[in-house]
Amino acid sequence: MSSKQVLLGNCQRGHTFIVSAPAGTGKTTLVEMLTKEFDCVKMSISSTTRPKRPGEVDGVHYFFLSEEEFSAQVAAGEFLEHVTLFGYRYGTSRRAVEEIKAAGKHAILVIDTQGALHLMGKEKAVFIFLMPPSLEELGHRLMERGTETPESLSSRLSEAGREIAVATAYHYVIINDDLLTAYEVLRSIVIAEEHRVR
Repeated sequence: MSSKQVLLGNCQRGHTFIVSAPAGTGKTTLVEMLTKEFDCVKMSISSTTRPKRPGEVDGVHYFFLSEEEFSAQVAAGEFLEHVTLFGYRYGTSRRAVEEIKAAGKHAILVIDTQGALHLMGKEKAVFIFLMPPSLEELGHRLMERGTETPESLSSRLSEAGREIAVATAYHYVIINDDLLTAYEVLRSIVIAEEHRVR
């Protein structure tokens, strides 16, 4: 522990923060804002079998794996959690999370509700759910991304309804109707949790 307290980054071993939200709610944007402000916060990069979207970089946004590579990592027990969503597989590397925390940094896992619910009670973590202002607004945001067909939009909104239904299982719920306000709430939670006497 450093002799001089700072706003964030006072611990020798970091904590785990799990952030979930329906697609299009802004979870990745908010977590990236946090990692840019604080060097002691690192986003754990998930692995996936889905194809890269334009602008995505392997090892930065995701580790893009073949079905065979993903299955081999599952069999080897390398994932803290793994799920299948919309026909693609996603997983969180156990080793990557441990390395972040061992370096005294906070690990932020951006994972879906299936993965988060699997980890509740198994992992010591702070669970944060980001809520869209409404399903209608979420639909507009997803359409603006330009990655959805009418069929996939309908599927994503149905899934969002299921995800929102389990939000109360989380420690915190943040409504992202204004990005800067949502960021201040997320930032405050992470700071407070580091300073909490466990």
